[in-house]
Amino acid sequence: MKRAFYIFVVFLFFAASSDSFAQFRKYGIKGGVQFQPLMTFSEFDSKFSWVARGFLGFELTNTLAIELGGGYGQYNTEDNFNEHSHTATDDSEGDGHHDVKTDIIPIDARLKFTPWSATKTSWNPYFYIGAGLLKYSVKELPSTEVSPQYAEKQDGWTGFIPAGIGTEVKLSKNVLLDIGAGFNYTFTDLLNNFVIQDYKDCYLNGAIGLTFAGGEDCTIDTDNDGLTDCTERKRACLDPENPDTDGDGLMDGAEVNTHKTDPCNKDTDADGLNDGQEVNTYKTNPLMKDTDGEGLLDYEEIMTFKTDPLDTDTDNDNLTDAAEVKTHGTNPLNPDTDGGTVQDGVEVGRGTDPLVASDDVVKKEEPKVQVGQTITLEGINFATNSAEITSVAEEKLDLALSTLKNNPEVTVEISGHTDNTGGRAHNERLSLRRAESVKEWFVSKGIDGSRITTVGYAWDKPVDTNDTEEGRFRNRRIDFTRTK
Repeated sequence: MKRAFYIFVVFLFFAASSDSFAQFRKYGIKGGVQFQPLMTFSEFDSKFSWVARGFLGFELTNTLAIELGGGYGQYNTEDNFNEHSHTATDDSEGDGHHDVKTDIIPIDARLKFTPWSATKTSWNPYFYIGAGLLKYSVKELPSTEVSPQYAEKQDGWTGFIPAGIGTEVKLSKNVLLDIGAGFNYTFTDLLNNFVIQDYKDCYLNGAIGLTFAGGEDCTIDTDNDGLTDCTERKRACLDPENPDTDGDGLMDGAEVNTHKTDPCNKDTDADGLNDGQEVNTYKTNPLMKDTDGEGLLDYEEIMTFKTDPLDTDTDNDNLTDAAEVKTHGTNPLNPDTDGGTVQDGVEVGRGTDPLVASDDVVKKEEPKVQVGQTITLEGINFATNSAEITSVAEEKLDLALSTLKNNPEVTVEISGHTDNTGGRAHNERLSLRRAESVKEWFVSKGIDGSRITTVGYAWDKPVDTNDTEEGRFRNRRIDFTRTK
């Protein structure tokens, strides 16, 4: 029997150390019954002994509980220590044995330590140690001829210390199989009604029984993350003792209830940014890889291109960041990548290259004029009795200016013209002033004044009738004649 008991203890130790399961559910209160076969230790040989025990357990912390228990059993031994003159008649049953039978009632309190309760689902190994009182009452003895001590059957109370190991095995949601083994040291030598100095009676016990667990308190939130422990245990990946299971900077409760992200995955949308960075730092959507929807992942915008993941067009050049990076090769942080004064979006829209500065300003077609040919630049007109060049006229003169700059060998005559309003002498002077005003404008732009002559024709060369306001407006003009 001893050998079988030791094998059982070794098996129990390895079973308790098994790491095959993930997490054992916590309970507030447990109750159960056990049957305990005993191996007695005293002056006499051990005989089959037992205890039937009931208990209640109360959880103190995640790994510590207190258990209160009591039971009834028999502590049986056989007196092979003393010499017996008879073999079949000096025991009360006349069966040739010399038994001592004692009824015992153990009452104890135990501290139960479950170090792996947070990492196991179906096995819950434990260790225990406690203290208690033991009521003993000797019921059967050999003949008093064997020993004077048998003259009186002992009856009384003593203290004892139980210690041991075991494991709970989950059978269903609230029913557990309890298997264990322990040692019980008593402070008396009277359990077998026979005393040898400094030798206390004690016993080893196995244990097998059923434990019935009360309902779990599903209002408890151990890690204060906004999810109850019951809720977290429904998902195997969540740790009810860690407020941020995936370590992304967001509490599990905030992920589940507020942001709808996965509390077991630090990067729910797989865009390269963890959920905490997206919510707390960059304000992007942790459920969308591309928050602004323009074709670049949030991570690419922030870490690679330094663009704004919340703005489709970071540099406001009318091209999306993705179009600049993937299609045109332009800089999404610079509205004019080539520095040619025209924004990238404008260049793409009109068909020029946003990476080449030289095509930003479209060359205006220069007029081709032969020597002696006269042309009138539409739009260089004047108010009545005025020689002042208007802003509209300047835009037209820019074209002639470009021709003169690009052709330094060309010389021109600028002639001024009027309508027929006013006297002859006045209009001659006014037409000449208009021609001189245009010449001064060219000289101010860098043209050598020696290349330009001026003349005023008054109303001698009209191009339209002077009978209408529209005709008179057209007659107030400037003509250019190439002289060389």
